[in-house]
Amino acid sequence: VAVVGAGGIGSYFGGRLAHTGVDVHLLARGPRLRAIRDNGLRISGVRGEFAVALPATDDPADIGPCDIVLFCVKSYDTEGAVDLLPPLLRATTAVVSLQNGVDNEEKIAARIGPEHVFGGAAFIFASVVEPGVVHDAGGPGSLLFGELDGSTSARGEALLAMCEKAGIPAEFVTNIRVRLWDKFAFICAQAGMTACTRLPIGEVRAVPVTWAMFRRIVDEVIALSTAEGVDLPRETGSKIARFAQALPAGGFSSLYDDLVGGRRLELEALHGFVVQRSRAHGLPAPMSEAVYALLKAHESPAKR
Repeated sequence: VAVVGAGGIGSYFGGRLAHTGVDVHLLARGPRLRAIRDNGLRISGVRGEFAVALPATDDPADIGPCDIVLFCVKSYDTEGAVDLLPPLLRATTAVVSLQNGVDNEEKIAARIGPEHVFGGAAFIFASVVEPGVVHDAGGPGSLLFGELDGSTSARGEALLAMCEKAGIPAEFVTNIRVRLWDKFAFICAQAGMTACTRLPIGEVRAVPVTWAMFRRIVDEVIALSTAEGVDLPRETGSKIARFAQALPAGGFSSLYDDLVGGRRLELEALHGFVVQRSRAHGLPAPMSEAVYALLKAHESPAKR
């Protein structure tokens, strides 16, 4: 298994797999690469703490062809990072996108072919707190993945078995596009509201008009999914609301973390995509437009 993008998500799941004996290689750079090479990778948080030594490099040719590639870069780096993939591929390699957004798979497939690409989603709040150290702040800690054509496959079953051995709750599904849009609706609401208010989800839930805006963002994304040819189950909106209600009150989002940390935002892959595609379909998306407008100023040339 190769992990492209050794941030919070990639390091957490790569580390968990490596800790139970899977042959995992991290593709990293800069201080993170040096720290992992010198001291290994350390994971701490709500599911305990462990350290693991595993190979890390900034050159995919050092790794060579793999069975599975976990593709975990930020969505704005997708097109650049795809150029790292060819040395990692053999005919049956699966590249599993574990990214925010619903169009990364298309970008990856355009470069390496759709036969290599899995859709995927990670459900965890994990972040790099210092080079080589990842904090697991909660969430289900689970993975969801599937072939883009909805088929079953030996490589998908192999990844599922690896996850089960590592104690990672995982699903290998045949409706991955539906499941990705389901997560996308939640992420747009959770990320948008915690970033714009700079408040945790508990405080968003506690104010009726603010919680109503959360729900309206979910509804806008669900309407867009239908226009894009992906029909979500009728109960999706209420299910997402229940899921958000059950989250720890102090939880934020990676978009919030990047905002307060002064880092580049995944805004275009989230609310920018919703605004652009909703306009193309003639759909109203005023709540998503509001979030996009409020956060876009943080990506202005002066801010950068």
